Amino acid sequence: MAGAVDLSALKSRAEAANSAAQSPGGGDGCAAGGSHPAIIEVTEANFQAEVVERSLQVPVVVDLWATWCEPCKQLSPALEKLAREGNGAWVLAKVDVDANPRIAQLFQVQSVPMVIAVAGGQPVDGFAGAQPEPQLREWINSLLNALRDQLPGIRAAEEGGAGAEAEEEPEDPRFTAAEDALEKGDYAAAQAAYQQILDSEPNNEQAKAALVQVRFMERAEQADPAAIERADAAPDDIDAQIAAADAEVAFDKADEGFARLIQTVKRTSGDDRDRVRTHLVELFEIFPEGDERVAKARRNLASALF
Repeated sequence: MAGAVDLSALKSRAEAANSAAQSPGGGDGCAAGGSHPAIIEVTEANFQAEVVERSLQVPVVVDLWATWCEPCKQLSPALEKLAREGNGAWVLAKVDVDANPRIAQLFQVQSVPMVIAVAGGQPVDGFAGAQPEPQLREWINSLLNALRDQLPGIRAAEEGGAGAEAEEEPEDPRFTAAEDALEKGDYAAAQAAYQQILDSEPNNEQAKAALVQVRFMERAEQADPAAIERADAAPDDIDAQIAAADAEVAFDKADEGFARLIQTVKRTSGDDRDRVRTHLVELFEIFPEGDERVAKARRNLASALF
């Protein structure tokens, strides 16, 4: 497998991901002069990182405003108040449309204020004009409820505060059993152990990440180099492209595997596109946090989807 998968740091990686999700602004996520990590001043220069990539973890609510817009002066403070109360479950991205015309063009802004919710790198909902705070709160809650099972950062932020206590907890015997099975090469037993955790705790991010890793390890052990040649000869065969990408990642050619699926995303639509995107995101999950190849591929995927 040429080191494609690093299970030794699985727990620390999952905990680090949860910690980052609980604080979407991070150490330097807030623009200069920002007043809260969940409120970000977005420009054309940081749009990709602060809106598209960030929306892979939590919803990003884009507030498109202008200095001359009177309704904006009512809407923006209300959104900022709700963002502060959200504890990082969502992020408010403020965009001055006059200073950032390309972002305004991207969202096809015809008037301000305009609010667009972005999740998973794509616009999912929005409205134009000022709204009273109760209606904004209802809209935000509806958005979070709809996306909670899709974006890991929402629930992590909502359940924040348990992290410090978790550090003092003893080793979970359920994970120990799964890891013991994996050390013996018993992929089926390891998957069953992680799945048993998820059956009782569907939102256990650590078990989710581990299950993705183990499933890939089993596929990688059976990877066929000929799958790449078959996929090159049949670019419209979704199954062939997925099998080839698995083989490329297994043979330490992650860049090629990621690029293959991103190109397939560009060529497809509907259910096929969703299937390829989901598989690619699962491949991202087998790599350690901060892997540059994954970061680059996430940006390219977001561009392909947006």
